[in-house]
Amino acid sequence: MTRSTRRRFLAGSGGLLGAALLAACGDTDTSSRYDSGYVSGDGVTTEIPAADRAEPLTVTGTTYEGDAFSSEDARGHVLVINVWYASCPPCRKEAPELEKIHQDYADQDVQLIGVNVRDEEGPAAAFEKKYGITYPSMPDLDAQIMYSLRGQVAPNAVPSTLVLDTEGRVAARISGAADPSVLRAMLDRVLDE
Repeated sequence: MTRSTRRRFLAGSGGLLGAALLAACGDTDTSSRYDSGYVSGDGVTTEIPAADRAEPLTVTGTTYEGDAFSSEDARGHVLVINVWYASCPPCRKEAPELEKIHQDYADQDVQLIGVNVRDEEGPAAAFEKKYGITYPSMPDLDAQIMYSLRGQVAPNAVPSTLVLDTEGRVAARISGAADPSVLRAMLDRVLDE
C-alpha cells in the first residue's frame, strides 16, 4: 500500500469510526428534545391525599386581557393551573380537551387558568383562537409565576397541570400532556371531598 493510499484509507476509516461513535452515543429519539424546541413532561401523575397536602399555593399575575388574578380569590373553588406555550406540540394536543373540561366543569365550581411561559400576547391569542380557548391565561415571561410553583412543577416540564383543592392546596399534578380522562377523574375525586 502506498503512503498516499494508506492516508486515504486511515482518513476514511477514522471518519467512519467517528460517525459510528457519535451514533452509538446519541439518543435515537431526538424529535421531542431537539426538533420541537421543548422538553416535555414525563407523563407522571400524582394525587395527594387531603391529609398529606402542603400549605395553600398563592399564584398571582395579570391575564393577557389585563385582569388581575390571584389563586386566593379562587378559594372555595377547585382550580386547575395549566402551564403551556403556543409552539409546544403536546400543549396543542391537550388544548381542545382542556377547553372541553373547562366547559363541562364550569357549573361545578371548577376554574381553569393558563400560565404561558414563553409567548407575548399575539402568539398566545392566536393559539387561544385556533383552539377555542375561553378560560384566561397569564404570561410568565419573567418566570415569577413558575417561581411560585417551585416544588410543584418542574421548570422545564411543559405542559404541566396542577389541581388545587378548595383550600388552594395542590391535590393532583400531571407532568406532561393531560390525559382528559385522568384529569376528569382527578377533578371528580377532589370535588367529592
